[in-house]
Amino acid sequence: MNQIFKALNDNTRREILELLKDKDMTAGEIAEKFDMSKPSISHHLDMLIRADLVSSEKKGQYITYSINTTILEDIMNWIITLRK
Repeated sequence: MNQIFKALNDNTRREILELLKDKDMTAGEIAEKFDMSKPSISHHLDMLIRADLVSSEKKGQYITYSINTTILEDIMNWIITLRK
């Protein structure tokens, strides 16, 4: 759970999740939306993958990233139980 909150604690990673909410994207497509180096984007994607918030799939010579909504639903349900 610490990995998840660490990943969500960064604005860039939250913005990446927002982008992936709409559609699956390659690292290059994601990088086009930010003013930072591709290695920096790769670092953010790696953090999101380690937190299981994003999954990756190799398609030809590209890797496509998609949001893992299941883990987000689990987090939301856990937070709701804390309110009870």
